[in-house]
Amino acid sequence: MLHLFGWFDSSAVGEMIRGSTWLFPVIEAFHLLGLAVIGGAVLLVDLRLLGLGLRSQPVSRIARDAQPWLIGSLLVMLTSGTLLFTSEAVKCYCHDAFWVKMTSLFLAIIFTFTIRRKVTMAEPGQAGPLWTKMVARRPESQRRSRRRYPRV
Repeated sequence: MLHLFGWFDSSAVGEMIRGSTWLFPVIEAFHLLGLAVIGGAVLLVDLRLLGLGLRSQPVSRIARDAQPWLIGSLLVMLTSGTLLFTSEAVKCYCHDAFWVKMTSLFLAIIFTFTIRRKVTMAEPGQAGPLWTKMVARRPESQRRSRRRYPRV
């Protein structure tokens, strides 16, 4: 595996990024911008799942509207992350934090496009209580009714 990381490290792309004064910071800026956008897309849907915002919209609609942002920012992050990785691949290989980050990323992608998608794209009441609890969504039967006006 170290041999593969060494190949990435010594590639023309890796050497070009390492040799440039501005290329790494510019790529990293795009990477962080992608992180901010993906965080916003996830936060928007999760806040709706918790009933803390956009209550007039169904969760499935918000999730559908946020999906292009989520996928687009994920592609930006994967592309820019790969470029950043090629500039310091051997250094990444030696750090446990890199392996924790890659494992977490892999698990988050699987969760997002399987369990979370199933719950967020389901119509109200269609997802079972186990699924809704896994993504912090309370079942409809457990939600308190909200009165707009006090009883007289």
